Amino acid sequence: MNAKIIIQILTLFLLISQNACSQQIKENKMKYNQLTPEEQAVILHKATERPFTGKYLNTTAKGTYICRQCNTPLYRSEDKFKSDCGWPSFDDEIHGAVKRIPDADGQRIEIICANCGAHLGHVFTGEGFTPKNTRYCVNSISMKFIPDKNENLETAYFASGCFWGTQYHFMKAKGVIETTVGYMGGHTQHPTYQEVCTGLTGHAETTKVVFDNSKTSYDEMVKLFFETHDFTQIGGQGPDIGDQYRSVIFYNSDKQKETAEKYIKILKEKGYTVATKLQPTSEFWKAEDYHQEYYEKKQGSPYCHIYRKIF
Repeated sequence: MNAKIIIQILTLFLLISQNACSQQIKENKMKYNQLTPEEQAVILHKATERPFTGKYLNTTAKGTYICRQCNTPLYRSEDKFKSDCGWPSFDDEIHGAVKRIPDADGQRIEIICANCGAHLGHVFTGEGFTPKNTRYCVNSISMKFIPDKNENLETAYFASGCFWGTQYHFMKAKGVIETTVGYMGGHTQHPTYQEVCTGLTGHAETTKVVFDNSKTSYDEMVKLFFETHDFTQIGGQGPDIGDQYRSVIFYNSDKQKETAEKYIKILKEKGYTVATKLQPTSEFWKAEDYHQEYYEKKQGSPYCHIYRKIF
């Protein structure tokens, strides 16, 4: 076999290997979760979310924190502690889940997901916060929280005008584990805030509420819903006018529907004209990150969701 043929065979082998490698890389990337622009900035480009704005800063529920990009378990709730640094803090990792890399300036140690390389934050030692003497300082946006299985957990969906104000009250309520704002009740897929604001998608700004039935009840959630917005207003809430601001209780069981109907009847007996609609749940589309816990990030309070006791 002459040299020319050998070179051609080697070249062909190299091309096949490169194509196989490229295909494998492509397949691996396809397995990752799709990231929003805000998530990409931190996870891929190593930006840092502003202190005291992260979704999981004050989360105390039992569960596991996983990588937002690849779903790899990273930290357990029992290793989370309050450090007052502005970001979620842990003094230990799930073994082998986090990789440490010195920053280019040599001043800090970056932490990344050992599986996919997603940027998580930085790790510090010697500060004395806990006996383990370690602080993993992690961006909330780099993680997702999976609560431990709890038969007492229940999910409810409420639309009562601008979801900033709705979430503000529910996230502070006793027994509430987690709140998320998004869009429900429409007819388009993956709606954006801009699209919903046109009023053409049919969605209502909705707050998803996960609560512990051993500490509160769906009755309490429904009462809080009615006591924090004007349920008599049609087509909006205060100055926020539009179908996306309508008052709706999205029920996910006959029991939830019956409970909502009970309180609507009570309100009518009190002389109120109730504009709130009852609809079965449909696809819930999570809103953009900058909408999540908006007033907590801005350190403000709602302008049209004012609590008033009714029941």
